[in-house]
Amino acid sequence: MSINTYEKEFLETLKKISQYEQAINVMYWDMRTGAPKNGEEYRAEAIGQLSADVFQMRTSKRMKELLDHLWEQKDSLPHDTQKAVEEAKKEYDLNSKIPEEEFKEYTTLTSKAESVWEKAKKASDFSLFAPYLEKIIDFKKRFITYWGYEGHPYNALLDLYEPGVTVETLDSLFAELRESIVPLAQKIAASQKKPDTSFVHEHFPKEKQRELCHFFLKELGYDFDAGRLDETVHPFQVTISQGDARVTTAFNESDFRSAVFGTIHECGHAIYEQNIDEALSGTNLSEGASMGIHESQSLFYENFIGRHQGFWKRYFHKMKESCPEQFEGVTADGFYRAVNESKPSLIRIDADELTYPLHIMIRYEIEKAIFSGEVAVEDLPKLWDEKYEAYLGVTPPDDAKGILQDVHWSGGDFGYFPSYALGYMYAAQLKSSMLNDLPEFDRLIENGDFQPIRQWLTDHVHVHGKRKKPLEMIKSATGEELNVRYLIRYLEDKYTSLYL
Repeated sequence: MSINTYEKEFLETLKKISQYEQAINVMYWDMRTGAPKNGEEYRAEAIGQLSADVFQMRTSKRMKELLDHLWEQKDSLPHDTQKAVEEAKKEYDLNSKIPEEEFKEYTTLTSKAESVWEKAKKASDFSLFAPYLEKIIDFKKRFITYWGYEGHPYNALLDLYEPGVTVETLDSLFAELRESIVPLAQKIAASQKKPDTSFVHEHFPKEKQRELCHFFLKELGYDFDAGRLDETVHPFQVTISQGDARVTTAFNESDFRSAVFGTIHECGHAIYEQNIDEALSGTNLSEGASMGIHESQSLFYENFIGRHQGFWKRYFHKMKESCPEQFEGVTADGFYRAVNESKPSLIRIDADELTYPLHIMIRYEIEKAIFSGEVAVEDLPKLWDEKYEAYLGVTPPDDAKGILQDVHWSGGDFGYFPSYALGYMYAAQLKSSMLNDLPEFDRLIENGDFQPIRQWLTDHVHVHGKRKKPLEMIKSATGEELNVRYLIRYLEDKYTSLYL
């Protein structure tokens, strides 16, 4: 069999896997946006079976034969095929160490666990979710022993989401960031220069919020011919295929910020997916470079665009038109200050830009403790509350606003949370580099001209898909290694001007 024949079969297998994943993602999206409750268990089993089929394709004897042949001659392969082989080999080496039935059992468990998490959150009762979480953690610990690791066991999980990043890297970055954030947050708490936020919590009808979310998605360049907006409990973005990148949001009629900024955040994820090179479609490279790079795009849209003063100079009139009574007497500047309010909070997704990284550090430290065996599942709510008191000076009143607020653990996504903070660092560094090419950045936002910004991000990030590793992507786009000082400078400049 010639190498071209091997290559052809390999790419056809990747395409088949991609098609299975499309079906799984449609079921996943449906399950979280309104599928009948009575079908949850059957749906979870179906997802488990299809995921097991994908697992089998990725770890089959034939896949190993294809990878072995292609690996030997990879230097003669086209660049994209080389990268696809490298990615598939890494996946094979990881997945082939997990027994197939064990993986199927784990996938079925996580599919069921998400529905249990929803019920537990609604009831604010961690004990309902704890047995599922304990099983998920046990699976993850077994997987880590199968895979092996260097240094901290948590490194094995970090590598799944952010290749090249370790506990040692994060401990250093987070320490530097924390040393700047905490004193600044304390100064802001003592400042007498506080924004008026009294209008924020007045009633804002859901349908008016939905119209606004559609409007902002269109303005920012989200292609509705390649996606849609739906409602869910916990906002997310899911890519069915390159021509179908969907976003969801959660509406709170007592706080419009959740839907507006949540939608803009998911918009950043989706625009990334909509602009990956079509040549990568149907391969394992047709996705974001890493979770952190993906978060850099969502946070870029949410914070560097959506919370920019110029954005609200242009669009505050839309808010007033949607709910005139709520914003009577409020100016665009007053609105900008209100939506950039900084204060300690309980809920991560509602946190301000300054304190947001502290929420991530809390989760990071708890996950590290879980996988080093320092804490049992039954003790997690207490540990969670203690860390919120220590880092943010607030204590959750119940499980729903504490340990149960995030969906990620129900899907087994341990090692994922640090990507949010890394994404923030990446975004700040990308923006600094972007200003060299687009010094008129502020004016573009005030004019509602997002195309040049979107094009810069597409050229430097989106189009590459998974061709580059995250730290390689940042070096290529900005000319230097990851540097947390860009984020620190951004936060210091913005919040000093607002509060001090």
